[in-house]
Amino acid sequence: MLLSNIEAETHRGAVVPLAKNIPSVQPGGGICYRVELAWGRLRRWYLRTWRKEYVRRMEALRRGNLSGAPHPVLDPRDLKYITNRTTAHWLPSNDPFSWRNRIPLARWGLCEVQLFGWPLVIVLVVLWILGGPYRWGMILPGLFLVLVVSFFRNPHRQIPQGQGILVAPADGKIVEITPIDDPFLGGPAVRIGIFLSIFNVHINRAPTRARVLELRYTPGEFLNAMSPESGLRNESMWIGMEEESPPFRRMIVRQISGMIARRIVCTLRPGQVVDRGENFGMIKLGSRTELILPREEGLKIEIGLGEPVRAGETVLARFSGETVVVPEPRRA
Repeated sequence: MLLSNIEAETHRGAVVPLAKNIPSVQPGGGICYRVELAWGRLRRWYLRTWRKEYVRRMEALRRGNLSGAPHPVLDPRDLKYITNRTTAHWLPSNDPFSWRNRIPLARWGLCEVQLFGWPLVIVLVVLWILGGPYRWGMILPGLFLVLVVSFFRNPHRQIPQGQGILVAPADGKIVEITPIDDPFLGGPAVRIGIFLSIFNVHINRAPTRARVLELRYTPGEFLNAMSPESGLRNESMWIGMEEESPPFRRMIVRQISGMIARRIVCTLRPGQVVDRGENFGMIKLGSRTELILPREEGLKIEIGLGEPVRAGETVLARFSGETVVVPEPRRA
């Protein structure tokens, strides 16, 4: 298929502003979320009262626009839950907390790891000090501590390269490959469902380099994520994307809560461009992620039902016969 540059640009989708029911990257809230917001207010009071020079320096180094931010942004820590609301940011060289990105744990889970982890560590230390038969009691809290830390792990992934490749947006097991019709994609589509157990990595990654067109957050139930019915009735985040290069195919990623999972995290904002395999959020505790693709000639599904997949690494599908863009003739 041949398209001129002008024709190709007409295929670009319109960007829809962020919905009002998405006040942060974790629209479902939660206890740990409220604890972090309260800590943020206390921290900003401390900085404004006792570290005024630091606040002025960080303000001078800040880039982007604070428009849309629901609370003051004094340093990069204030951006954790509002990166979808504002373009404000600091360069890595000016970010005194960039070292946190090297911790192999999800940034949005650090509060949970500490709130649950430190009490467990204290229990383990006390049982160890008591000694004797008490040390047998270390088994259960020790296993729970390992589970808490492992749930929020964020391992490095090798992202495959090549045209037309779409990688898994989540770790887990393929539980659905269903032909459907989708109005956003404009016709026939295929839905690939991935079930994430509590033992899987719960980080979500972009299937390909794409531009975000629209986000839709839907509060709902918490049915078993193994069931396709959960995709219709559970709390979810719908992410409409299009390829960043011709033919600008549209696709959908859906983050769906499960029976245990209650918190969806999505850092994306409308108009943002993400690279293939880029980390854009997570679902906390057992869930489902769907990738919906246009069902067209040249689409090849590379996986089958029951197969395990790894986010950012496993190739779920590929498009062959990429559209060629013909440059417009230049005038002398």
